[in-house]
Amino acid sequence: MTHSLENIFGESAAPLIRAGENKKMSFPHDAVSSWEVFDMSGQKRKSLPQDIPLHAQSLNLQRNKLKRVNGISRFTFLTEINLSRNKILEFPQEMCNLKKLEGLYLNQNNIRTIPEGIFPHLKRLKFLKLSANRLASLPSDINQCTGLVYLDLSKNCLKNIQNLVGLPKLKELSVERNELSELPSQLFQNSACELSVCKATGNPLRCPPEEVCAGGVMDIQSYFQQMEENPNTHSAFTVKTMFLGCSMAGKSTLCRSLKTGKPVAVEAGDRTEGIEISQLYAQGIRFLFWDFAGQEEYYLTHHVFITPRALVILTVDLSSYSIEDPQSFKNQLWFWINNIQLRVPDSVVLLVGTHCDQCKDQQEVMEKKEDITAKVKGMLENRKEVIKQQKRNLEDTLNPSLFADQLDELDCLLEYNLKVLDLIPIDCTKMEDITELRSHILTCIQSESVILCSESILPKSYELVEQAIYALISLREIPQHGIIQLEELSDLILNHVQLSRKSLHSVLKFLLRYLHRIGAIVWYEDISVLSDRVFIHPSFLISMFKTIVRHDLVQQLEGLTRERLMQEGALVKQKFTWVDDLRCRGTLHNAALRILVRRGIEKLVRNEDDLVVEVVGTKREEGVILTLLQHFEVCLPTLVCGSLNPQAPEFIPGKTLWTSAKEAKRDPDGACLFPIYLKDDVVVCQKWGENRQDDLSVHVYFLPEIPHGFFHRLIIKTCSLYSTHWVGRERCLLCCGNRLCLVRQQNSDEDPFIEIRCRRPEKDEGFRPLWDLILAVMSKLFVLSKQWPGLTQQVHTPCPERGCPHYFTWRDWQELDNTDFYNLVKEEKLICKGGHTRRTELIFPKDK
Repeated sequence: MTHSLENIFGESAAPLIRAGENKKMSFPHDAVSSWEVFDMSGQKRKSLPQDIPLHAQSLNLQRNKLKRVNGISRFTFLTEINLSRNKILEFPQEMCNLKKLEGLYLNQNNIRTIPEGIFPHLKRLKFLKLSANRLASLPSDINQCTGLVYLDLSKNCLKNIQNLVGLPKLKELSVERNELSELPSQLFQNSACELSVCKATGNPLRCPPEEVCAGGVMDIQSYFQQMEENPNTHSAFTVKTMFLGCSMAGKSTLCRSLKTGKPVAVEAGDRTEGIEISQLYAQGIRFLFWDFAGQEEYYLTHHVFITPRALVILTVDLSSYSIEDPQSFKNQLWFWINNIQLRVPDSVVLLVGTHCDQCKDQQEVMEKKEDITAKVKGMLENRKEVIKQQKRNLEDTLNPSLFADQLDELDCLLEYNLKVLDLIPIDCTKMEDITELRSHILTCIQSESVILCSESILPKSYELVEQAIYALISLREIPQHGIIQLEELSDLILNHVQLSRKSLHSVLKFLLRYLHRIGAIVWYEDISVLSDRVFIHPSFLISMFKTIVRHDLVQQLEGLTRERLMQEGALVKQKFTWVDDLRCRGTLHNAALRILVRRGIEKLVRNEDDLVVEVVGTKREEGVILTLLQHFEVCLPTLVCGSLNPQAPEFIPGKTLWTSAKEAKRDPDGACLFPIYLKDDVVVCQKWGENRQDDLSVHVYFLPEIPHGFFHRLIIKTCSLYSTHWVGRERCLLCCGNRLCLVRQQNSDEDPFIEIRCRRPEKDEGFRPLWDLILAVMSKLFVLSKQWPGLTQQVHTPCPERGCPHYFTWRDWQELDNTDFYNLVKEEKLICKGGHTRRTELIFPKDK
């Protein structure tokens, strides 16, 4: 028996196991025992169904159109009810009669208020999810819900959560993305409190600052203890300001002019390479200026340093901007705004039109400003409308619960609010224009202070430690290059402040996080091999990056002298091999990398042989720079592989196939692949050959588009799984045993997507290994996409029939385990909307 596409994914739930159907719904902490679920989700109901048995214990009514649930009180046996994704305006008063209730989902509604007198009756309630509503306050008696273990209040409008104090069993609390400026200290100081998890990011927190909260409950407790022992103080306002825009758009001129307060001319040969950092103090605000290079080769390292809550100054060269040419808007504005929206979707962007002095007259400037304003507004509105339409498409299926995760992602995208401020035309040769722009920026800071300013209430000890760091810099007790071991930094600080080592440990972690976020220092806490080092001067680290990731790397290699080559024991003839490998294969030899970085270090510091070894590395051990380039997926190192492992099991995603995992290791004396330097896909096309009609093929579509540099980073992630691979600029071929997998980026005027394609197996029992290979790539893709909060994706399998435009849409899959992947579809054959029948394992993962 065959089933149509509608009967498989969304138009009917019959062939699939639906979310929550015939099994217990997802429920943390094992709060409820097993039972039969009455599932009426996604049925567009506007009132409570009348045919629910009064003895029902669990009820799933998510994804309907309920505005109220009159009559719910008659189901007195209910222990769990899911009312998420409805249109409920007020917390149901009748809930107070459900005295056996242990789990309640009311997330993603429109609830604005919760009446008093409900929670004292819900003594058994352990799990409560109220995220994504419009709550501005909490009832005073919510702390009488004494059995509560898990509480999710994220994505509301709460300014105060003091009423939560007194919940004795609360273990997990989420208040992310509200309007909280403070957390109540009593939540963390009560010795009887069991709170172990507190998520509070996305709030304008001053007490404790967000960096303290990022460290977890123990760091929050330490903060409040310090606040009791030391009088509190306010930190200065700090605003990270990022200058972005195309090459030669005037970013450096503008940045330096703002810093000095007067026009500064920047020669063409003095343009930014990589990133330049400077500071400006104005009216009690500290600006950290980050000037990002505009050449394409540098884009891949920008993501390492771009952080949320920043003011973005996007420069536009008005003299070269063309109203008539759509490509002009796309290159100078659309590309940058779109990438900002994908990466840091809650930013504030100030448009600055430069080179006004090179325009014909003031009328031309104003016409271009009006054109840019209208097109940016249309761009942002269109993006919102596309997301809303995509949401409607999923909601209009007969079983939208299959797409719950995708709908959640779309809701998140709609909640983001990138602010693009009006364009300010400027002539950087005029003193009055520079003065006026500085004044305008200060006005923007004041109006957008909640988003942009880093103001914190800090114990005196925190301020003393920060001052000690700057004192150590001025006294030159910290090396000129600024790279210092964390333990050594602690010892130096203890010589300047009266703190115990234990107290300093907690304080220092917060300060390093805080200074890292605002861009004053760099500390990679999440990179285990680098977490013991602090980069006090980010500019030094950036200088190291730009010795390798640069637009003229080939010329830099060609210019290496014989004396430089001899430092690595290399011959001049080897240099020509390095240049050829870089040009033809995108490969940079580690010896060449070490020479280039060594030369860059010697330009900045003298007589620092130990530093050179630490940063550059040796033939036996890789240095800091190579570790960072690999961690941020800028390059892929060659591996030293041992002998074949005859006992290796069948391929399992994430595990080594051909060699023992212990035997495969990086080769410091080898080379690194930099996909950004590849020019074509010739080698991949030769190895793969022509596409075949019966190939297994999956398309991953991105909304609104594939981020710049995404595919190159995906190549590095996937190639790290397999020792045999061929890589091109927009294609990659992976080899797993005798199986090949093609991964390619498809850019066109239509919807851009990434395709994952495998050859159909010769034997029917060979489908499972191929789908394992495809799913391994999809898993890496999904993990990588999380680094772009403003991005969402859909997965389709095109109909294999030649010329057929129809496709099969994947339901939510990211959270499924390896077994569930193969239970997506039960049917032996599928029919597309065009009437073409195909075996299921050609379309989706399926167990035989």
